[in-house]
Formats: sequence, C-alpha cells, structure tokens
Amino acid sequence: MAPIPQAVAGSHIVATTLSAAAIEAIHRIVSDPGRLSSAWYARTTAMGLSDEAYVELLGVVAMTTAIDTFDRARGSPQRVLPPAGAGQPGRRRPVGARPGLGWMPMLAPEDVTADDPPLYACAGRIGGNIHRALSLVPEAMMQFWDLFEEMYLPQDAMRDFGREYRAVSHAQIEMLAARVAVRNQCVY
Repeated sequence: MAPIPQAVAGSHIVATTLSAAAIEAIHRIVSDPGRLSSAWYARTTAMGLSDEAYVELLGVVAMTTAIDTFDRARGSPQRVLPPAGAGQPGRRRPVGARPGLGWMPMLAPEDVTADDPPLYACAGRIGGNIHRALSLVPEAMMQFWDLFEEMYLPQDAMRDFGREYRAVSHAQIEMLAARVAVRNQCVY
C-alpha cells in the first residue's frame, strides 16, 4: 500500500468496458477503504462517475466482497459471476436525497415520499447508516439488505436479544462484525 495513493502513477490493466473512474473506485473501495475521503469522492465523481453510478457500484462491490469472503472462509471455490442481465438501470433518483455521512446523497427516512420504495419499513423508520448508505439507488440498498439479512440476521432478529437465531450468540455475532469492520477499516 502506497503511503499516498495519488503518488502511484500508471493505470489499471482491465478486461472491462467500465470507465477509468469506475475502475479506480472499485480498486480503492476493495483495497484501501480506510483512506477513502470526501476529496477522493469528489475527484472520482469529477472524472465522470455520477453519484448514482458510484452508489450502485459500491453496492455491487460490497455484495461481491461479502459473498467471496464467505466462500473463502468456508473453503469453497469462488463463484462464477452470472452474465449481466438485459436492460438499463432505472436511474430514478429519490427526490428527497441530499448529502449525508458518506459524501454521496442519501435518502433519510423522513424524506421518503410515496413514490419511493419502503426502504425503511424493516428498520422501524430508524434508518441507520447502513440503510442510508445505498439509499440514493433504492434497488441497490434493497439488494444489499436482502443479502445482509441472510448473512447476518433478519432485521427483527437483530433486536430480539431474548432469543438466539444462529449457532452463535448475538454477542458473538457482534464481536465478529466489529472485528471484520476494524480489519476492513469500516468507519460506520
């Protein structure tokens, strides 16, 4: 890891048609998340990656990383990515989205309109940071949350401390989650 990421010259060798901004974002999100900053985000979006494209990319990277890490931990072979589906993203930006903790616009529970999907229904309208992080692209947030609940705990079970839903306890799950967050330099 370079002391200053911008000090490394060159470009990525790629086998994709993604833009240079998208490739740089993927690289930094995966390999150097602890040094992402609002200045880095501004440079990335200035290179032509829209806020919505960044959020969608972030969701795909987060889900792929979670699945790959899970498979590696189990000793399973890495899954083959499915082919891209037909069609175009909806590109519907929630009207109430505005800048939030992660530099990109977010949709807070109090700003959800009747035209928006029920993003916070399962969160009791609390809308913690993990929910808000991908809310600019509601489909990305819902896909991530579906995977999150399978790999972690369903929303209702997270706050049900009177019952254990997994072979490990709530406390053990939280200890593992905290350790993974520290190792991955997650600032949430």
